[in-house]
Amino acid sequence: MGDRTRGIRHTVRSETRGKGPATVRPTSEAITETILPDQTDAERLDTSTPVWGLHVDGSANQQGCGAGLVLTTPDGLKIEYALRFDFRTSNNEAEYEALLAGFRLAKSMNAKQIRIHSDSQLIVNQVTADFAAKDASMYAHLSTAHQLLRSFQAYEIKQIPRGENSHADALARLASAINDKVGRKVPVEILAQPSAVASEVCAVRYKDTWMSDIYFYLTNDTLPEDKAQARKLRYRSARYTVINDVLYKRGYTTPYLKCLTAEHGDYVLREIHNGVCGDHSGSRSLAYKVFRQGYFWPTMHQDANTLVKKCDKCQRFGNVPHIPAEPLTPIVSPWPFAQWGLDLIGPMPQGKGQVKYAVVAVDYFTKWVEAEPLATITAAKIEDFVWTHICCRFGIPYAIITDNGRQFDSDLFRQFCTRLKINLFFASPAHPQSNGQVEAINKIVKKLLKRQLDKAKGA
Repeated sequence: MGDRTRGIRHTVRSETRGKGPATVRPTSEAITETILPDQTDAERLDTSTPVWGLHVDGSANQQGCGAGLVLTTPDGLKIEYALRFDFRTSNNEAEYEALLAGFRLAKSMNAKQIRIHSDSQLIVNQVTADFAAKDASMYAHLSTAHQLLRSFQAYEIKQIPRGENSHADALARLASAINDKVGRKVPVEILAQPSAVASEVCAVRYKDTWMSDIYFYLTNDTLPEDKAQARKLRYRSARYTVINDVLYKRGYTTPYLKCLTAEHGDYVLREIHNGVCGDHSGSRSLAYKVFRQGYFWPTMHQDANTLVKKCDKCQRFGNVPHIPAEPLTPIVSPWPFAQWGLDLIGPMPQGKGQVKYAVVAVDYFTKWVEAEPLATITAAKIEDFVWTHICCRFGIPYAIITDNGRQFDSDLFRQFCTRLKINLFFASPAHPQSNGQVEAINKIVKKLLKRQLDKAKGA
């Protein structure tokens, strides 16, 4: 159904390619939608397609401001909706807020054709372009209404007497009243700010990003004049899509990734790397963490590498190898959480609760790590840690590998392992690499603590 079905001619001002939208000061001459004189409201709706009914009304008084609407499905089911505003509005603005809320509700219900009823003469005639919207606030609401109306194939709007709009009027008074009581449950939404805010924006400069060509091709079918570049852009754009005016990258086995500019990508990298939950991970791990969070831009791996190289804490507490690498001697675990390595860290700077030690356990199959700070290291503490953090969470393990510390090689811990039928193995003092898995985790834990605490140390 084209423009003839809507009965509205849209005159769209051309935008400069590569520039974002800019809000200008509205005037009465800026309204570009005009009703065609040779068509009526009744000719807009197609009777072969289900038509939804919408009754809207707004209310503004000393008690508060609110809106009510009743959406009627083609089967006759009535959906009641009420809104209460956390801001002051005029009567006309409340009527517009009710109309816009009705459009959003009908759009969310996948309505294609709607018949709108309102008792506001001003709102109805402004939507049909019989009245001009000279006020800035009215123009902003009218522009938002026209944008939402483009979501429907056809619509019809009529002014009705207030007596025929009593249902929506009652909902509007319910939302605007403070202590109003009803005998049944009616959902009331709290609207924190107006739906259309006519803010003035002055564009200082426009800047093309790596997304500009792809976005304009997918939205406006705009291609470069060069045929080779145009063909390359078509192939490249096949891996992207636009949802709600936001560019996303498609993936074969991954969800859609939100595309970011280089500036926004730098902010995301810094938050993940050294933010509140940052762990100062390496560049490759950092890039994949951004990927798992659902973001993408083409230079994310290079930017992650640059950020890690510039990070002061990563450079001060990073690994500095002094000996050549040696062949890896793996210790095979038969199934997940069957074999654990156990070791102690400390003493460290004392923290809250007088803790200055830590016990660390790592699974040889999944590399899962469990750790707990301790004030003292005794066999009873180790037994409680193994029972709470390993047995109760992952089941009784098949074997535990530890060093020859007296906390592990004690009668209490040996009896504990015997009762649970856990095989207890000790690493040879002459070959500590046999428990190298947990030793490697210990280094990682120490580095994370140093990077996070820095001068705070244990506190």
